[in-house]
Amino acid sequence: MVEETNVTALIMAGKRSGVLDPLAQRANVAQKCVVPVNGVPMVARVTEAVSKVPEVGAIRIVAHEPDEIAAQPVVAKLIDEGRLSFAEGKFNIVDSVFSGAEDADFPLLITTADNCLVTPEGYSEFISKCLAAEAGGAAGLARKEDVKAADPEGQARFYEFRDGEFSNCNMYWISSPKALAAAEIMREGGQFVRFPRRIIKAFGLMNLIRFRLGTGSKERLFEQISKRFGFKLLPVELSDGHYAIDVDNERTFTVTEKILKRREGDRTAV
Repeated sequence: MVEETNVTALIMAGKRSGVLDPLAQRANVAQKCVVPVNGVPMVARVTEAVSKVPEVGAIRIVAHEPDEIAAQPVVAKLIDEGRLSFAEGKFNIVDSVFSGAEDADFPLLITTADNCLVTPEGYSEFISKCLAAEAGGAAGLARKEDVKAADPEGQARFYEFRDGEFSNCNMYWISSPKALAAAEIMREGGQFVRFPRRIIKAFGLMNLIRFRLGTGSKERLFEQISKRFGFKLLPVELSDGHYAIDVDNERTFTVTEKILKRREGDRTAV
């Protein structure tokens, strides 16, 4: 039953080595995850949303500079309650996931500190679908038409499959220590479109051809990946296109803040 599952949430809040993000520089903060969007730091938004998910128990923030994050009131409160802790951020995403997963209770929900538009209901939807499908690992996706309906400028890049075009929602599921090997996908094949040689190494040449030509469904591609890695890896389609819009740059910051002002009113002067 979903209500009996105690999920550990990993919030990835690292920074690039030696590089100050332009959004952080503009906001006069040390790292992007504490940049305010509609008056609220991104990591505070995500932490609050995750903390309200009924299925989530412990929360871990994976970060290079935790002090600035720990000063956020919502984070400090969860630390005091014994529900939130920090894990050391590494300088690649895979090692950061392994750091966050060390001694954690499974299953794991992995999200990012710039996922400002994902609601508690969105995370619950993802968790429920992963549990219902008995997924070993999973990635949340949203249809192009849903993302465009959320905002025409919200996402510029989509993965094309026979059954439609989809965008990544930066929500991942790892059900067990064995399935933690799924993190290797991000090491070898994470940048699918820009670095096709990585997906050849991770998934195989025929899967790359199907992926690039859009000749296979997303389910078929993930089925082939599952065979290669030895556990059930699934695409999980989510109902709200907003979940695929995160804060990557100035354009997506503007889009996200516009959407949040519609939801909440203007909080920038508060």
